[in-house]
Amino acid sequence: MSLFTPSPRETATADGDATTPEGVPSRERGAFAVLRRHRVWSRTVTVLAFLLVAFALLTPNHLNRLTPGAFARVPIEGVLGVVLVLALRGRARRIAAGLGGAALGALLVVKIVDMGFYQVLVRPWDPVLDWAFVDAGLEFFTGEYGGAGGVAVLAGAVVLAVGVIAVMALAAVRLAGVAARHDTGAARAVVVLWAVWTVGVVFGAQLVPGVPVASSGTAKLAYNRALKVRSGLHDKEVFARQAAVDGFRATPGDRLLTGLRGKDVLVAFVESYGRDAVEDPEFSAQVGAVLDSGGERLRAAGFGARSAWLTSSTVGGGSWLAHATLLSGLWIDNQQRYRNLVAGDRLTLNRAFGRAGWRTVGLMPAIIRAWPEGRFFGYDQVYDNRTLGYRGPRWAYATMPDQYTLSFFQRVERERKDRDTPVMAETALVSSHAPWAAVPRLVDWNQVGDGSIFNGQGGMSLKKAQWPPNDRIRGEYRKSIEYTLNTLISYVETYGDDDFVLVFLGDHQPAPLITGEGASRDVPITIVARDPKVLDQISGWGWQDGLKPAPRSPVWPMNEFRDRFLTAFGSQPAGAPSQAHPR
Repeated sequence: MSLFTPSPRETATADGDATTPEGVPSRERGAFAVLRRHRVWSRTVTVLAFLLVAFALLTPNHLNRLTPGAFARVPIEGVLGVVLVLALRGRARRIAAGLGGAALGALLVVKIVDMGFYQVLVRPWDPVLDWAFVDAGLEFFTGEYGGAGGVAVLAGAVVLAVGVIAVMALAAVRLAGVAARHDTGAARAVVVLWAVWTVGVVFGAQLVPGVPVASSGTAKLAYNRALKVRSGLHDKEVFARQAAVDGFRATPGDRLLTGLRGKDVLVAFVESYGRDAVEDPEFSAQVGAVLDSGGERLRAAGFGARSAWLTSSTVGGGSWLAHATLLSGLWIDNQQRYRNLVAGDRLTLNRAFGRAGWRTVGLMPAIIRAWPEGRFFGYDQVYDNRTLGYRGPRWAYATMPDQYTLSFFQRVERERKDRDTPVMAETALVSSHAPWAAVPRLVDWNQVGDGSIFNGQGGMSLKKAQWPPNDRIRGEYRKSIEYTLNTLISYVETYGDDDFVLVFLGDHQPAPLITGEGASRDVPITIVARDPKVLDQISGWGWQDGLKPAPRSPVWPMNEFRDRFLTAFGSQPAGAPSQAHPR
C-alpha cells in the first residue's frame, strides 16, 4: 500500500473528497466536530450559570452555616423567577432577567460581606451605617502596606463586587433564554418545585436535619436589609432626641463628683475582656485564679473591690463604640452615632471630671494619627503612640505593652512635681487585642523606663504577626487577658494609695472564633479603692465583693454607667440643691 492509497476506513467521492465509512466527507466531519464542541461548551456554560444562580440563592450569609446541607433546599425566589421569565417575551424578558440577576449578584455580595461581619462583629452588615469601616480598613492597609497597597486592596474589592454583579446578570439572562426555548419543560419544573416547596412549608420537610426544604432566605435577606436601610436613615433623628436628654448637662463643677474629691481616678478599658474570659471553662480556671489571687493580694494591701457586668454596645471589634457608650451615657453601636456624638457637646464622664477640677488625660497607645475626637471627650492632654515615648518593639496589634502605658501614666502624670490637682485618666489597654500572636511579660516596674527592656521578649510587627493555629488561639487569647489583669493588679500594688481609684472593664467580648456562637455581650467591670468611703458610696449597687463578678451579679447596659456613677459619687442634676464639698 502506497502512501497515497486510501486507508481501509476511507473511500473516494465523485469529486475526489475522502469520506468516512458512513459516507460523510472528512471536511464536513470537521464541521460536525466543531459543532459538537460548541454544543458541549454551550451546555457547560449553561450548567455553570445554573450553579452560580443556585449558589447565590441558597448560600447563607453566615459562614458557619455554609455547609453542603444548606444547598438541599428549594429556593422560592428561583421558582418565581422562572414564572416571570415564562410570562415575558423578547426584550422585556432579557431586561427583567438581567436586572434580577444583577440584584441577585448584589445580594450575594451582601452575603459575603455579612460573613465577615458575623465572624468579627457578630452581626450583619448595615448598608447605611457601616460604610465608615471602609475608611478604617483602608487606613489599616495603608498603615501596614503603604498607600499603594491600601488603594490596591480597595480597588480589588470594588472590582470583585462589580464582577460578581455583572456575571450574575449574564448568568440570569442565559438561563432565561434556555427556559424560553424549553418553555414546556420549564413550566413542568416550576409545577414540581412549587409543589415540593409547598409541602416543605406545610409539613416542615427536611432532607438534612435542621435545614428546611422550603427556602425563602434570599427574599427575607432583601426585605430585612431594606428595613435596615429605612431605620438607618432615621437613626440620626432618633439619636438626636436621645442625646437631647441629659440631666447633668448644666450641672456646675462644684456639684459634680463631690464624693471623689482629691482622688486620682483611672478608667482602663481592657481589650476583648468579656464575660467568657471569666466563665468559659476553658478560661475560667486560669483567669479566675488571677482574679482571685489578685483580689487577695489587694486586700492584704488594704484595697477593696466591687465587680459586676455591663452589656457592651459592640462585640468582636469597634472598641471606640464601647468607649463612647460608657463615657457619654448614650448607646453608641454604629459609626454614624459615633460621628454625631463627637460633633456635639454631650457631657462625657471625662468632661464631668474636668468641670469638677480634675486634670483629664487620655492614654491611647493604639492611636497612630491625628485624633480630633479627643477634643470632644474633654481631655486636657492626649498621649498617643507618637507621644508616649516608647522605644521597645511592637507586639502585633499592640504598639506597646500595657505595663509601659501604665508606667508612663505613673511617671509623667501622677509623679509630676508641679501638679496641684488630681488626675482623671482614661486608657485603652491593647495587649489583649487580636491576633494574640505575641504576649509580653511583666518586668520590674523600676526597669520599664523607655520600654527598651522589652526587646528580646518576642515582639513583632503586625505585618509579620500570624494568627495562632486553631488548637492554640484560645489559649493565647487567655494568656493575653491574664497578662493585662496581672499588670493592673501589680500597678495597684506598686503605686496605689488612699487617693487612687481604679475602674477597669472590658470593652467587648472577643469574636466567635474565641467565644463560639451565641455568646452574650456582657463584659466585667470592677472598681478598686483603698479608701472605704469610695466603695461605701456604691454599696447600693449590689455588686460582688472582689475582682471577679459572680454569675448573678447585676447586669447593666453600658450606657447606664455614666449616670449611675455620677449619681453615686455625689453629682447632682442642674436645679437640685447643692451638697458639694469645698475643694
